[in-house]
Amino acid sequence: MYYKTKIVKTDIMKIDDTKNKILEVAEKLFSRFGFHKTSMDEIAKIARKAKGSLYYHFASKEELFREVVAKEIHNLQSNLSVIISNNELKAAEKIKLYLIKRMEILNNAVSYHETIRADFFEHFDFIDDLRFGLDNWEKNNIKKIIQHGIDKGEFIIIDDIDVLIDMFIMVLKGLEIPFFLQNKYEKYSPYFDDLSGILIKGLSK
Repeated sequence: MYYKTKIVKTDIMKIDDTKNKILEVAEKLFSRFGFHKTSMDEIAKIARKAKGSLYYHFASKEELFREVVAKEIHNLQSNLSVIISNNELKAAEKIKLYLIKRMEILNNAVSYHETIRADFFEHFDFIDDLRFGLDNWEKNNIKKIIQHGIDKGEFIIIDDIDVLIDMFIMVLKGLEIPFFLQNKYEKYSPYFDDLSGILIKGLSK
C-alpha cells in the first residue's frame, strides 16, 4: 500500500511539474510575441513537451493564456493583500502604497496588458470573468481601507462610499492604457505620490 501511494504521489508531482513548465514557457512566449503570434506548437517545442501534454492540461490556447493572466492577477492580489492587512499602517498610507504597488506590479504583467487592448477586449470574452473578479476584489478591498479610515476618524463620513470606490477604480483603469500600452509608466510613476495625495486629501478630515 505504501509503495502504491508513493508511486501515485510521484506521478502527481510529474504532472504538476509538466503543467508548471508549460505555464512558464507560455508566460515567456505570450509576453514576448503576444497571444495572436504565439502557437501551441511553439510552446510545446520550447517546453520540450509533446503537444498532447499541452492539451492534457489546457484544452486550448485561450485556456492557457487565461491561466497565465490569472497567475499575474493572483500575484497582484497577493502583494496588495499584504498592504491591506497591515494593521500598523494608517488608511491614508495604505491607499498611497496600494496605488503605487498596483501600478508597479501591473507594469510587469505583460499578458494583462494585452487584455486591455481594444481589439482583444472587444473580441475575446474568455477572460471576462477574470476582469470582473479583479474589479470586485479591488472594490471590496478599497472599501475596507476607506471604511477603516472612517472608523478610526481619519477620513470623513461618506454618504455613498460605493460610488466613490467606483470612481477610484475608474481612475486606476483610466491610467492603464497610457501607462502600459503607450509606455508612459516611467515618465509618470514618480508623480504617484502627488496623485495619491490628491485622493487622500479629499477623504481626510
